[in-house]
This record gives sequence, C-alpha cells and structure tokens, in this order.
Amino acid sequence: MIYPWQTEDWNRLQQLRAHWPHALLLHGQAGIGKLRFAQHLAQGLLCESALPDGQPCGKCAACTWFTQGNHPDYRIVLPEALASEAGFTSAATDEKAEKDKADADEGGKKTRTPSKEIKIEQVRALLDFCGVGSHRGGMRVVVLYPAEALNVAAANALLKTLEEPPAGVVFLLVSARIDRLLPTIISRCRQWPLAMPSPQASTAWLAQQGVDDAPGLLAEAGGAPLAALALASDENRPLRDWTLKQLAAGAKCDAFACGETLQKLPVPLVLGWLQRWMYDLLAQATVGAAGTPRYFPAASAALTRCASQADANAFARFARLVTRQRAVENHPLNARLVFEELFLGYRDLFGQ
Repeated sequence: MIYPWQTEDWNRLQQLRAHWPHALLLHGQAGIGKLRFAQHLAQGLLCESALPDGQPCGKCAACTWFTQGNHPDYRIVLPEALASEAGFTSAATDEKAEKDKADADEGGKKTRTPSKEIKIEQVRALLDFCGVGSHRGGMRVVVLYPAEALNVAAANALLKTLEEPPAGVVFLLVSARIDRLLPTIISRCRQWPLAMPSPQASTAWLAQQGVDDAPGLLAEAGGAPLAALALASDENRPLRDWTLKQLAAGAKCDAFACGETLQKLPVPLVLGWLQRWMYDLLAQATVGAAGTPRYFPAASAALTRCASQADANAFARFARLVTRQRAVENHPLNARLVFEELFLGYRDLFGQ
C-alpha cells in the first residue's frame, strides 16, 4: 500500500499508462515514501488483475509472488549496505553472503563492510534479466534505489541500457538527490516529482503512529513524515541534543569535545544536524527574531542570540567547508578530525 498523502500522485501517474515510459525517475525529498511508492507501482504493473485505478489486486498469482519477494519478472537493485539493513535479498546478495561465509570458514579475510554504492556488477546482472523474455507474458520491472548511489561505472553501464531499452522492461529509478545523477541518465528518463505531504496530513499520520511532539519532529525532519518517525525512535537523539547545545554556545562551542564525543557517528548524520542548524541560523540573521526557525523552532532564542553575534562574512567560508565535506561524506574518513575541523570552522563564525 502507498501512504495516504501519495494518493494524488498515484492518480496523476495513471495518465502515463496508455504510453508507459521505459524509464521513470521518481524523485523528491528523502523521507516521504518514494521507495514504497515505486514498489507499489511495480506491483501494479505486474498485477494480472489490476483495478481500474491501476492499483494491484493483491490476490492474483503475480501479487502473491511479489509480496513474497520472488516474482520472476521483478528485480530491485540496492546498495549492499541498504539491502542488509532493510532485509532485502537477491541472488547477488545471497551469492555474496555464501562467499563471505566460505572465506570465513577457510580462515580467509574478515567479511568486508557492505558497500553503500550500487556497483557495476549489480547493473550487469540486469542484462541477463533484461535479455530473457517475461515469465508471465507481461512487463518486466526493475527498481533502482537510491539512484544517486550508482557509482560512475554502474551509472555508465545503466546509461547504455537506457539508450537501447529492452522491449517490455520498465525501469523505476528512485532518487532524493537528482542533482547527483548523470545528466545523460536524467535525459533518458521521464521525470516524475513526488509531492511533499501537507503538514496537516503528516502530523495526523504521525499521531496515528503514536508519535509525541509530531509538529516538532516534523519540523526537524524538514516536513518529511517518515524521517520524523525515524527521529522519534532515534538512539542518537541524546547526542543530537548535546550537539545542539554545543552549537547554541556559539563562540564557546568546544570543537575538540565535539570531535571526541561524536567520532563514532556517521559523518552524514552530523553534517545533517549542522546544515539544518546553519539554515536556521542564517534565516534568523536575515529576518531577525520575527521569523520562526524551520528545523529547530524550540531553539529560537539560542538561534537569535547566535545570529546576532555571528560574522556575516564568515558564513560563506563556512558554507564552503560544509559543502566540501558533504562531497566526500560517504568515503572512509577520520570522523574525529572531520568533526573537529567543522566545529572549529563553526566557532570562527563568532570571531574567535
């Protein structure tokens, strides 16, 4: 099933059914349910008794196979790390698991860390899938998520397939960072932006999930309800609150304590906290106390105070530093040194 706020997007998408594109790029903000939407769409395309509005019937053999994860005309391609976290399995991941186990049994090297990229081997494996006719006489569907995780070699391999699309195969690319995709890949897809849910719809849904302080979590998540739901049970929330107190200290922020305390956290996670704080800080510096912070409304007083003390000319320098770290956030880095540099740069905003 799709989420309640996706009904309008689903209905609009049905206008494509008469001439379905060979590649559809579903994009939008992270945390709004794009993957579930793509999976539901894939099931609808494969369903053998689809309802008039394109919804899968949920009862036919194709729907049964799909929900069990073994439909022969469906493939989902994910980074190894994401596949293991989400519980997805595929022939490629099963083969890798068996190889890692065999290496361990033979006293080989320790199992390597699952990749966060979609690799060329995964895309090449699709060639066999695309080259074989449909088992059920209908479409074959491939979901790639997140599309921005394609490494350079994989992106180029996919591009060749999109340039000469196999008959009867539909690619559903899902992305929260369309700016990170090759322009040539984007140009060969039909783009379909998925709308952000309204605050009212998101708040109501979060309340149904039993989330306390839904408006505050929704603000911190940038309006994305699934991201807000994840924040509600985030085990790193105490460290996030501690980090916000350090940022609220302005010139007295202890950069070395930040490096020491946060070093075991993923770099992208801390960068996300920092970027949201900087967005609110810049907004407060621009509009003053009359504005309401977008991400951290509860820290309005601290943001107003910090904004009044910050050097406006230093914002651009620090923004470049954060952008540079964002570009390499998923590469092996010394997190402690990264965080020390970032928080020292933040402290410099206040002329210290």
